[in-house]
Amino acid sequence: MRPTLSWTPTDDSLPGTTDLGPVTDALGTGGVLVLSGAGISTESGIPDYRGESGSLSRHTPMTYQDFTASTGARRRYWARSHLGWRTFGRARPNDGHRAVTVFGRHGLLSGVITQNVDGLHQAAGSDGVVELHGSLDRVVCLSCGAVSSRRELAVRLDEANPGFDPSTGTINPDGDADLTDEQVGDFRVMPCTACGGILKPDVVFFGESVPPARVEHCRRLVGEAASLLVLGSSLTVMSGLRFVRQAAQAGKPVLIVNRDPTRGDRHALTRIALPLGTALTTVAGHLDIPLDGTTAGAGI
Repeated sequence: MRPTLSWTPTDDSLPGTTDLGPVTDALGTGGVLVLSGAGISTESGIPDYRGESGSLSRHTPMTYQDFTASTGARRRYWARSHLGWRTFGRARPNDGHRAVTVFGRHGLLSGVITQNVDGLHQAAGSDGVVELHGSLDRVVCLSCGAVSSRRELAVRLDEANPGFDPSTGTINPDGDADLTDEQVGDFRVMPCTACGGILKPDVVFFGESVPPARVEHCRRLVGEAASLLVLGSSLTVMSGLRFVRQAAQAGKPVLIVNRDPTRGDRHALTRIALPLGTALTTVAGHLDIPLDGTTAGAGI
């Protein structure tokens, strides 16, 4: 069974608004739990999955089932991901990430959950970010469970594949890059240094389940929050949508900032259809909170 990659808006989708009042009010009250998706990183040069220029229009993400079943699939993944890593690692936090950091420092947030694997919230200075889908800066062995640094693996892959430098202008939200089979060629994949097993980025692939302990941690955060603020997620996949449903069922306000309709609209108080950097910078201004002084380091 293939994972859910798309969702068709229905009649119960909220019409987009430009009224930032509800978001300003929620943050002014405090106790806001942020749930962010790929849309918050588009202004950092990383495309989202489902927007107007979303990567799903030209790119099918690797599934866990394909990755584990096929040596050829792993070769294609690691060749494309190794190339994408170079560009991904140069991405910088944008105003949306910086605003979330500042809101947290002013005590307005109860936590941050991100569906992204790019590390940009942390690079902007946010603490205690829950990486729902993991992070590309770590690698895990599927045999022995050893976790290692992606940067160390990148050095090994460079050494094993001298001269590998195909031209590509497109990366994807999962750190993958668009390459043809000819460009992938006979790319050499590296095994685990501890046991020789199969290495996989420490991220949740499509078709893979989020670790139960991580899900329960997020459920506790939702239970403790006063409201839930969704930033840049279509909520197509259940990994994020379940927390929106949980908040709504508990009577907590759900506010969404996303240009396009989302699968969670019918559970939300409002959906603001504005660019995230603009929207959150405006809200910070309404709260008299400057964005200056936040960290602006690299992501992964």
